[in-house]
Amino acid sequence: MRLFQTLLIIGASLILSSPVSAEKVQTNCTFKGIPLHGKVKVVDSFPDIKVKVVTSFPDLKVKTVDSFPDDCGEWKFVDSFPDFKIQYVQSFPDIKIQMVESFPGLP
Repeated sequence: MRLFQTLLIIGASLILSSPVSAEKVQTNCTFKGIPLHGKVKVVDSFPDIKVKVVTSFPDLKVKTVDSFPDDCGEWKFVDSFPDFKIQYVQSFPDIKIQMVESFPGLP
């Protein structure tokens, strides 16, 4: 009985200490190796990243630009030749974004 309790405690602590989500936005402004700036295409299926638009506590602040999306969080929306593809979702996003007019990047 004592052995069972010990194994149960060890198993529970291993499960609770393991990371729940695989990745988040990294400090170098990448997600799964994808730089989070550049030309972006919105798709309905097979996205590189699933995003949810929020008004508070985002993983990334995004500013829409017309040219030179070179800095973290600057996105230019295009129909062809994107750097990465996103899909807007309401549940189970990979990252949460907040659309801003100034100061894009990591919060």
